[in-house]
Amino acid sequence: MPDWLLIAIRTLLAIVILFGMTKLLGKRQVSQLSFFEYITGITIGSLAAYISLDLDAKWYLGIVSLAVWVGFSLGIELLQLKSKKARDFIDSRSTVLIKDGKIMEENLKKERLTADELMEQLRKKNIFQAANVEFAVMEPSGDINVLLTKENQPLTPKHLGIKVAPEQEPQTVIMDGKIMDEPLATIGLSREWLNTELETIGVAIENVFLGQVDGYGQLYVDLFDDQIIVPKPQKKASLLATLKKCEADLEMFSLSTRAPKAKKMYEECAKELERVIEEIKPLLIR
Repeated sequence: MPDWLLIAIRTLLAIVILFGMTKLLGKRQVSQLSFFEYITGITIGSLAAYISLDLDAKWYLGIVSLAVWVGFSLGIELLQLKSKKARDFIDSRSTVLIKDGKIMEENLKKERLTADELMEQLRKKNIFQAANVEFAVMEPSGDINVLLTKENQPLTPKHLGIKVAPEQEPQTVIMDGKIMDEPLATIGLSREWLNTELETIGVAIENVFLGQVDGYGQLYVDLFDDQIIVPKPQKKASLLATLKKCEADLEMFSLSTRAPKAKKMYEECAKELERVIEEIKPLLIR
């Protein structure tokens, strides 16, 4: 067998084995790496290259070594799941870098981090003054997480005493002009409903690049042709306007009638509807 063909076959074999073992190790191996996982990743890559290119050695020995590394890594991960002490020893603990706006110089030295590097990490989080930081910690993965002081934290609806509706996960029901049946079923909708919504806005299914339904059953579409403007859903706004009109009508009826019982009934109904509108308004103004 020619060397080039042998290398091609061994490379394909290494790719398949490497993919399978990486899947076995889980998502952490390709996302947030600890020190040990970083070493494991480098070693596994080197062994895969050895399996692919070293024609003078027995290729199956590389697979044995790869299997040992992966097995040992799995054992370490299971040990970390079971033991807090093992996690602290293998991954190390988090290190406080800033506390109450004061930089902890000794901890910076411990992590071999300069003031310039610390400020660079803070600027990446749009923080330009260390004094604005209540608490900053370096995680075992090397990431720096920051808590701003109360006066420097961004305002939220809770700070302003505003109630907002809970946000539910939107479902992608159209992709590349094709209907996705599973997301539709997840939110209890059908193809007939989707086709009706598309007819309402005057769009054909094959012209839709992406279509999503939010938690309130409103359809948003993005078309292949960006020059076409699609009207935004107005169902919630229409419902709020209708409820307010009903409230105004009840108040008008109470003012126009001369019958005391009817007047009282209209007034009570108007007040009750006003209370309902105030409760559901956060759901309708998003």
